[in-house]
Amino acid sequence: MFDVLAFEARAGQASLARATTEPAIVRIVLIGTTLTFLGLFLFVPLIAVFAHALAKGIGAYWESFREPDALAAIRLTFLAAAVAVPLNLIFGVAAAWAVAKFDFFGKSVLITLIDLPFAVSPVVSGLIYVLVFGLQGWLGSWLAAHDVKIIFAVPGIVLATIFVTFPFVARELIPLMQTQGTEEEEAACVLGANGWQTFFQVTLPNIKWGLLYGVILLNARAMGEFGAVSVVSGHVRGLTNTIPLHVEILYNEYRSVTAFALASLLALLGLITLAAKSFIEWKTERQLAASESVSEKGAT
Repeated sequence: MFDVLAFEARAGQASLARATTEPAIVRIVLIGTTLTFLGLFLFVPLIAVFAHALAKGIGAYWESFREPDALAAIRLTFLAAAVAVPLNLIFGVAAAWAVAKFDFFGKSVLITLIDLPFAVSPVVSGLIYVLVFGLQGWLGSWLAAHDVKIIFAVPGIVLATIFVTFPFVARELIPLMQTQGTEEEEAACVLGANGWQTFFQVTLPNIKWGLLYGVILLNARAMGEFGAVSVVSGHVRGLTNTIPLHVEILYNEYRSVTAFALASLLALLGLITLAAKSFIEWKTERQLAASESVSEKGAT
């Protein structure tokens, strides 16, 4: 009897494997198509960027980063990211906690507003700040009277960077926290933990890899943002040019080596982001597998 059941189980597994496995020719075509697209639209452009950056030798490459305008662009890019990342980290955690752990009126509206920068063109985002803070904008006359500069200055660049990047942490954490539910937090409250203790000892350990994943994507977008920053910056050399804006100016002036050298810096940051992203995905999968294993052992 048991032999018959085992045979039927093996037969069922074999037929399921045949049903879910494509023929070899289909797999070869799909994999070949994917690799071809990756080669044409990812690997070849990356190789071209570094090849052009090093076209005049390593000395000229390093010299490109020592120009005063290039150094100012690098400093401003890191400054904008250094301000945008912590602020959007705080907002993302707070928004995700509110959406995932509580029910309240306007919850769906909040989720829609969080996704707004994904739906609005970055150029439009920059124009919104010009409309509000520009000289002819809603607050322009008041700002001018008090000698406060936002548009065509560093504050405008920081504000534009914050706007286009604020969904990243929240969108990573909301589905993760919704999946985890509220049982562990409720148990911590029953045991006498206050809100901060519950967050740091229960919630944060459960979301740490998703949180880090969102921060990495946020930082990459903050450093590479062009559209919104271009509108509010004014393209003032040495003052309001970030790395992407400075690359555009150098390329338009036919200074291709310096332009591609700075572009290679952005590409390198992207590759580091990709490596960190892959590592976090691997750690997250291991954590989920360990949690499922513990749950199965507890159930048995």
